[in-house]
Amino acid sequence: MDFLTAQWPVTGSPERISGIELNQICDIADLAREDPTVIKLWIGEGDLPTPNFIREAAVAALSAGHTRYTYALGVPTLREALDRYHKRHWNVDVGPERFSITAGGVQAIMQAFQAVLNPGDEVIVPVPAWPNLVEIVRILGGKVVPVPYRIAEKGGFRLDLDDVFAAVTPKTRVIAINSPSNPTGWIMPREQMVAIRDFARARGIWIVSDEVYAHFTYDGATAPSFLEITEPTDRLMVTNTFSKNWCMTGWRIGWIIFPRGMDTIFDNLSQYNTTSVSTFVQHAAVAALDKGDDFIKALVRRSATGREIICSALDRLPNVRVFWPEGTFYFFFSVHGMNSGYEMARRILREASVGVAPGSAFGPGGEAYLRVCFAVDPALIEDAAQRLVAFLGKEEN
Repeated sequence: MDFLTAQWPVTGSPERISGIELNQICDIADLAREDPTVIKLWIGEGDLPTPNFIREAAVAALSAGHTRYTYALGVPTLREALDRYHKRHWNVDVGPERFSITAGGVQAIMQAFQAVLNPGDEVIVPVPAWPNLVEIVRILGGKVVPVPYRIAEKGGFRLDLDDVFAAVTPKTRVIAINSPSNPTGWIMPREQMVAIRDFARARGIWIVSDEVYAHFTYDGATAPSFLEITEPTDRLMVTNTFSKNWCMTGWRIGWIIFPRGMDTIFDNLSQYNTTSVSTFVQHAAVAALDKGDDFIKALVRRSATGREIICSALDRLPNVRVFWPEGTFYFFFSVHGMNSGYEMARRILREASVGVAPGSAFGPGGEAYLRVCFAVDPALIEDAAQRLVAFLGKEEN
């Protein structure tokens, strides 16, 4: 190869890597990450620090010498704590042997698809969707088949299963579900989960279920889990993270639940992806699981307050359409006459000093929307709401 050619080194990367889409959320965020005047509602994390009881557990683990390599699937005490957690919240008996600890939720999804995808396999994804999910499939040589959400008569998003089933081809390997959904806030009803399960069973299709926001539900809604309606031998993988429930985004730890009999596969995937997740972090995660239920409840109440403040404020604007989320700590909204969510997000940042995510970051169907994260101090949300109302109110004229 001629190393002096103008194309080098771009031509040295496989197309599935060089073609990775720019993360528009980070692109907007990079414009003002260090600006203290900007209210930052673009990225999916709250503004609270990790609780003291978790940090103290990490320090204790360090002092106890938990700084060496450990089991690729995760320390036994953490896998046992995860088993207790799922029994407590979903009344399911997963078993410690079906958990693998990962470097965050994104790596859990990566390993799930590494375990089952061949190049050219198709993955059905309801859209708009979290961009990491879509790009992971592409990085692994798979093909994303987008299935758009529909708009419900009373507002909000819904998924028509006839659309999902019509998208299935002989190349379909996985149906990927994220419920509650980032960015739409939609929650899949239990009856739809049962229908997806039965359809997938009959055709040997895998289900990858991202259930990261399961606790964040509002107005009496609940988020069922695929674990409640499946058997240990179903072609189901459930991914999750410690990031959202316990304000641990920077700790980089999550988990995957795999079918019985796949422990060797995931042991190998962990070995060759990361060797293992930091040992002392895993011990801190045990404390999160065993002592953190009250913290989660308080966090959800705080998010519900933020949701009420900003959704109510924007709902009063005649040129804004707000889709009240059933779950997660995000909401999607559209502005009448907005041609580009990306350009509108840049304008809002520049003129209102509020950081929002462009809906186009979430793929097909998101272009006409903006996303806000409301998992922050309600006083900050109130300020952001006033700024957005003032800015968007001018857009109406």
